[in-house]
Amino acid sequence: MAPSSVVVTIEKSNGISLVEINDSHSSVFLEKQKAASPKQFTWVLLLKIQRVFSCITWLAMAFRNTSISVKKRIALSEEEPRHKGRLYRFIRAFLAITVVALVIEIVAYFKKWNLKMIRPWEVQGILEWSYMAWLSLRVEYVAPFIILLSKFCIVLFMIQSVDRLVLGIGCFWIKYKKLKPEIGEQVYDIEDCTTFPMVLVQIPMCNEKELCPCGICLDNLTNLAFHLAIHILARGQFCQRGFLLIYRSDAKQINVMKVFAQSISAACQLDWPKDRFLVQVLDDSDDEISQLLIRNEVSSWKDKGVNIIYRHRFIRTGYKAGNLKSAMACDYVKDYEFVAILDADFQPNPDFLKETVPHFKGNPELGLVQARWSYVNKDENLLTRLQNINLCFHFEVEQQVNGFFLNFFGFNGTAGVWRIKALEDSGGWLERTTVEDMDIAVRAHLNGWKFIYLNDVRVLCELPESYEAYKKQQHRWHSGPMQLFRLCLPAIITSKISIWKKANLIFLFFLLRKLILPFYSFTLFCIILPLTMFIPEAELPVWVICYVPISMSILNILPAPKSFPFLMPYLLFENTMSVTKFNAMVSGLFQLGSAYEWVVTKKTGRSSESDLLAFAERESKTLYEEKIQRRLSESGLEMFGKLKEQKAPAVKKRNRLYRKELALAFLLLTAAARSLLSAHGIHFYYLLFQGLSFLLVGLDLIGEQVS
Repeated sequence: MAPSSVVVTIEKSNGISLVEINDSHSSVFLEKQKAASPKQFTWVLLLKIQRVFSCITWLAMAFRNTSISVKKRIALSEEEPRHKGRLYRFIRAFLAITVVALVIEIVAYFKKWNLKMIRPWEVQGILEWSYMAWLSLRVEYVAPFIILLSKFCIVLFMIQSVDRLVLGIGCFWIKYKKLKPEIGEQVYDIEDCTTFPMVLVQIPMCNEKELCPCGICLDNLTNLAFHLAIHILARGQFCQRGFLLIYRSDAKQINVMKVFAQSISAACQLDWPKDRFLVQVLDDSDDEISQLLIRNEVSSWKDKGVNIIYRHRFIRTGYKAGNLKSAMACDYVKDYEFVAILDADFQPNPDFLKETVPHFKGNPELGLVQARWSYVNKDENLLTRLQNINLCFHFEVEQQVNGFFLNFFGFNGTAGVWRIKALEDSGGWLERTTVEDMDIAVRAHLNGWKFIYLNDVRVLCELPESYEAYKKQQHRWHSGPMQLFRLCLPAIITSKISIWKKANLIFLFFLLRKLILPFYSFTLFCIILPLTMFIPEAELPVWVICYVPISMSILNILPAPKSFPFLMPYLLFENTMSVTKFNAMVSGLFQLGSAYEWVVTKKTGRSSESDLLAFAERESKTLYEEKIQRRLSESGLEMFGKLKEQKAPAVKKRNRLYRKELALAFLLLTAAARSLLSAHGIHFYYLLFQGLSFLLVGLDLIGEQVS
């Protein structure tokens, strides 16, 4: 038998003819292939044509829908409050210059000017002379300066990348060795409550309210249902069977538990002896209805036996720092050893104090225990997903590595427990900057106090869902550190801590991560890169704009592995936010007007499903108590009376147009067009997609959309 023959054995061979084929290239195969090839080619061709038409149709529909959305956004959006910002004027002038340069380059491209190959006296026309003069000026004066500036930014970029890489290696080492702070067993005697230390739980609030479509304040679930019932009855719409119509938007509002009720409820249910902790609700709002509702919530928990106090300041100075400073001045604070700070949208687990406070026992040098944040709305939209990537890296890598190896990191302002003695030794809360949390952390570090970060203890909170709220938050977070650096630099230099700790504070904590990062990211990728498209002598290498940024983005996204599909949007969005961070950094460093803006980050009061069910169960039990029912009725009538007197005007939320982002979008797209003329390849694609990213952000098409 031939070596290439195939033997087929069939048990029931009735009606079956067998053919033995010894060669795969026999005539039988050839005839079959010839018969099948035309049909296969036709079907493949039709399939490819169908795919092409489907792709073209999809692209056309996507372009049409996007154009309609952009047209509506431009017609309905509100612009940013007009201001004479130096940065915006600079970007606008730069854009005008690049547009003129692009027009000249297009003319030169189509006329095929090659002025390097001809002599000066052979050039004809004013336009050609101008172009030749620009080339000479560019080569001799402009290009060397741009090359020098780009090299400086590249060096800063690489130093910051090495810092990120070292932090990543440190995090890997902690994970590999399974290193984490531990507490001894049975630190406190459960049967003897006196062994538990006295803990003060502070909930600072500032205008924590939400507005319904008719402009009336809605904060408490009971009063929310009360108001919505009036709202629905006033609408008076019934179905054909005579039932009152309740729209899905109303049901959604009824099911949402508002911000202050969440935080107060979570704080009052902490698993700690009731007589060993006190909840301070520090209401800094200027709205009478909000104050009434918060007092009502506090009274309900006080009637349940919780040790809780409501405080309201009449002189509202110093923002959050002033609020906390006023609360710490109370006489009864001297009876407490620790203070836990929980912002109004934070919901700790019942075992929060048992997971954090025991770390202080037997560790007298410990001043702060910081827990990690967890987000209930991280998958709400693209903006919250991208924020989650950044904050996961911040907590998982930066805070954990600095806490384990240096015993120092920036206090996050909430979800932490302080030793009150550490606060007092460090001078208490100061109102000199917009980052009071970082301020107290630096001063405590200079006084020798140590910090511990607990990555396993998580406190539920929410992320800002609109770009407007996120932008204001980032402006405060990046201008405040520069204010603090100017104020703390003399104290750092003259402090008694080691030289290594001084160097870490000055060069790593402040300069590298707070100043250099926004400076080079904006200057290199938003100014120098588009400029080099018109100055080819200073063209940036591919590894600067592609390989290293992608590698660093992969490193940043590792703590949130489920976010890998958003790698490229994350890279583009981080560069887009560089204009906001750079502007904030400059305003804080040079004490410009916007550096002292303190705006509360808007939150929606979201809760997880389990939280809502637990809250509903507690409320159903409470409704049977006569005293609580009476008080809710009285407060509801009181609130309704105030609403009638107040007649709050309707407040309409709209998405905005952001001029700096739009100007940078057109600048980058202009540079992309110039790159296309020179066939730069990766430079063109980067500028194109980065310009589109700026355009989407400038039109406020990322984050929460208001219909």
